[in-house]
Amino acid sequence: MYEELKKVIEGSDNIVFFGGAGVSTESGIPDFRSVDGLYNQKYKFPPETILSHSFFMTRPGDFYDFYRDKMICTGAKPNKAHIALARLEQQGKLRAVVTQNIDGLHQLAGSKKVYELHGSVLRNYCMKCHKFYGIEAVTESSGIPRCKCGGIIKPDVVLYEEGLDDKTVNGAVKAIMKADVLIIGGTSLNVYPAAGFLNYFRGSKIVLLNKSETSFDSKADIVIRDPIGQVLGEVVGS
Repeated sequence: MYEELKKVIEGSDNIVFFGGAGVSTESGIPDFRSVDGLYNQKYKFPPETILSHSFFMTRPGDFYDFYRDKMICTGAKPNKAHIALARLEQQGKLRAVVTQNIDGLHQLAGSKKVYELHGSVLRNYCMKCHKFYGIEAVTESSGIPRCKCGGIIKPDVVLYEEGLDDKTVNGAVKAIMKADVLIIGGTSLNVYPAAGFLNYFRGSKIVLLNKSETSFDSKADIVIRDPIGQVLGEVVGS
C-alpha cells in the first residue's frame, strides 16, 4: 500500500489533504474521541458543554480554567505528518491543507495554504474593540483575559453552537472540488459540517489514512491503518 500511495503522490500536482485530530496525536495533543481522549475524562461539566458558545458567555472563568488546562499545548512540535505535508506543498504537489485542528502545527511545519475550519488557539480577539491578540494573552494571564479596553478576550476558535467562517469554508470547498487527489488523515469523519466537505471531491483518487474505520472507507482507493506520521514520513520523507 505504501508503494501504491507513493505512485499516486508522484503522479499528481493537485493534492488536497483533509485532516483531523489524529494528525496531531503524534505531537502529544490528545484526540477528543479516542479511548483516552478528552471526552472520556471526567470534569465538572462535559467538554461539549464547556466548549460551547453559551457556556463561554455565561461562565467565562470556568471556560478558561478548562481551556488553558486542556486545549493549549504550547510545547507541541510538528510531527512527521506535518513536515511531510509541508514538503509536498514546497514540491508543488499539495495545493492545500484543510484541517479540523486548532493547534497551528501545519503552519509551524511550513505549510502556507491552510484552511483552519475550527480556527486556531494562536489567535484571540477582544469581543468589545476587536483588537487581535496572540496566544500569550491567554497563557500569560489568569482568570478571564481582558483587553485594555475592558472587553473579554475570546479565542478565535469555533465553539459548539457557532458557525464556521464563510471565507474559510468557501476556500476549503473550492480546493477540494479542484483536487485530483484527496488524502484524508487522522479523522473519524464524524464531525459535521466539516466531514460533509468531502462530498465535493470530483477527482480521481481518494486516500484514507486512519487507525479506525470510517464511513468513507468504501469510497477510498487506498486505505492504510498505520499511524499517519509513519505513513507520510516513509512515503514522502520528513
